Amino acid sequence: MCRSIKTLRPPALPEEATEDDIRAAALQYVRKVSGFRAPAAHNREVFERAVDEIADATARLLDGLEVRGAHSAHHAHPAHPAHPAQPAVRRQAREPQPDAV
Repeated sequence: MCRSIKTLRPPALPEEATEDDIRAAALQYVRKVSGFRAPAAHNREVFERAVDEIADATARLLDGLEVRGAHSAHHAHPAHPAHPAQPAVRRQAREPQPDAV
């Protein structure tokens, strides 16, 4: 687990996560998974695309979560609409791994 990624939902984060919070978490995730702190020029595009896609997925996740004790009104993150224009991608379910979090 990457210890640099912080929990972005209330009550761990008392206010709504900002776009910067979401992007920082996505960047840390991509760095951890890829093993690169900064990609080489020939990997920069795929690295940045992964950060963008993970940030978008994170924003959608946070927008869709219902947390007990938090405000009940659904608020879409301004930079990430609750219902993106692009169609959802269906993925085949994987067998859970014993060490999966």
